[in-house]
Amino acid sequence: MMHDPWFNLRDFTQARIAQGRVGSGIPSQALLDFQIAHAAARDAVHQAWDMDDFARQVKSLNLHPLCLRTSVNNRVEYLQRPDKGRCLHAESRQVLLASAHPEVDVLLIFSNGLSSTAIHSHGFALLKAIYTVFQESAFSLGPICLLPDARVAVADEIGALLNARLTIMIIGERPGLSAADSLGAYLTLKPRVGNTDAERNCLSNIRPPEGLSYTLAASKLCYLANAALQCGYSGVALKDGMHIPIMHSFTLE
Repeated sequence: MMHDPWFNLRDFTQARIAQGRVGSGIPSQALLDFQIAHAAARDAVHQAWDMDDFARQVKSLNLHPLCLRTSVNNRVEYLQRPDKGRCLHAESRQVLLASAHPEVDVLLIFSNGLSSTAIHSHGFALLKAIYTVFQESAFSLGPICLLPDARVAVADEIGALLNARLTIMIIGERPGLSAADSLGAYLTLKPRVGNTDAERNCLSNIRPPEGLSYTLAASKLCYLANAALQCGYSGVALKDGMHIPIMHSFTLE
């Protein structure tokens, strides 16, 4: 095996660097690590989300969970038809149309998205952190919307029907070979069907201890929500002016 001068840098990243080699191949341990990571990524995509258990946890915070569904019929269809994950099922749409919900500042929406592992591992802890920070800022919150097999854009339809000024979609991110449990958060002001991705702000890689901490993610979402409501826009026009030392994100939990 050859000495790789990059080997010491592996202490600072989960990226597959300095794997070494044996002849023309890679060492057995590196191969096994790759296969384990690949299996974890596949499991994250295909396993189901226990949404009912998540709803019970939401109730433990004295919050109201609202269980919805998209037009997707099963996980295979979700993967093959992204357009169906962006639309509410007709029954869920009728439920929201029938509700006379007063205007709220922020609507939180949770979905397993492409990684059920992420929502299982970090979803409820992130909700608690967001709830704590947003309460301190006196934001009015709508019901906590839960729906499996969703894409980010479905938040626009839900937000418009529930009369929300701003939506935050918490969703499992596409798993990779270095992270299968990462959550993303997408913030959109004035949700309505037809919004583009350019009108959203995104926080990615929420997965302590390796990624963004719950506390820092909640604080950044609160900062962006305040800024969006004051400026009247979100997305590429809204810049993140919240300055926090990078290493601080690994010490807040």
